[in-house]
Amino acid sequence: MKIAVSSVGSDISSKVESRFGRAGQFMVYDSDLKEWKVVQNSLQMDLPQGAGIQTAQNLIREGVNAVITGHCGPNAYRVLTGGGVSVYCVGARTVREAVDELLSGSLKASDSADVEGHW
Repeated sequence: MKIAVSSVGSDISSKVESRFGRAGQFMVYDSDLKEWKVVQNSLQMDLPQGAGIQTAQNLIREGVNAVITGHCGPNAYRVLTGGGVSVYCVGARTVREAVDELLSGSLKASDSADVEGHW
């Protein structure tokens, strides 16, 4: 399984970024290979609109199965779930903690967006 986590930094001790589409980068963990990689998202950060949609499409192209973020708007949520990606919205924690919680089964997938568009 590939898990993408919106991150304020580029290592697993970084905090989970509260914004999905405007996160500067995503830490992607491949649980089969036990490997981490950084996926930059800087091109979407300054878009006047559509950042969540573009980010979601990029992560689907990366082959992710799950996204962990602070908040996810309705357009990004529709793109992600339409692409077979589960979305998990979490509070303050590190990237590593969030992935560990998902892998242990203690995170519950979101059943809808948790903020309005252009949040």
